[in-house]
Amino acid sequence: MTDFDAFEDEEEFVSKTQLKREMEALQDLGKKLLTLSKSQQDKVPMTDTLRDALVEATRIKQREATRRHLQYIGKVMRGEDHEAIAERIALFDSSSAAHNKLFHQLEQTRDRLCSSESNEAVKDYLSANPDIDMQHFRQLVRLAKKETELNQKTTQRKKLFRLLREVQDKKLGLID
Repeated sequence: MTDFDAFEDEEEFVSKTQLKREMEALQDLGKKLLTLSKSQQDKVPMTDTLRDALVEATRIKQREATRRHLQYIGKVMRGEDHEAIAERIALFDSSSAAHNKLFHQLEQTRDRLCSSESNEAVKDYLSANPDIDMQHFRQLVRLAKKETELNQKTTQRKKLFRLLREVQDKKLGLID
C-alpha cells in the first residue's frame, strides 16, 4: 500500500479557493435576503439567529460595518438550508426562471379555462383547489370566455389571472 492509497479513502479534497467561493455565494444569498421586504422575509424558512442578523443589518449604516455584518450573515447561513432559502427567494424575484415558469403556467391555465371547451378544465381546477370561491371563480371564467370570444378588452381575463395567482401563492405559502 502506497502513501497515495491512504488519501483515496478520504473525502474529496476541497481547495481553499472553492471554500471561499462558497462563502461568497452564501454572502450574496444573504444580500438578496436583505433586499426582500419584511413580509417576504417572514415567508422564507430560516432560524431565529439569521432573522435577528437580518434585522441587525438594517440598523447598520456604515459601509465597513455593513461589509463585516454581511460576512457574519454568510457565516450564519452555513447552518441554514440555503437551497430552500434560494428557492424561496427565486419565487419572489420576477427575473428568475422559477418565477417566470410559474407565471407561464398560470397563463396556460387561464387560457385553458377561457377556451371554448373549458368545462373539463374548470372541473379539474376546482377539484385541485377546493378552497376557492366557486361562484366567483365560475363567474370570472364565464366573463373571460365571453370577452375572448368577442375580442374585447382583457379586463376579465386579467381578473381571472389575479385570482389564479392568488390561489397559487397561497398554496406556495407566499401570502397568508
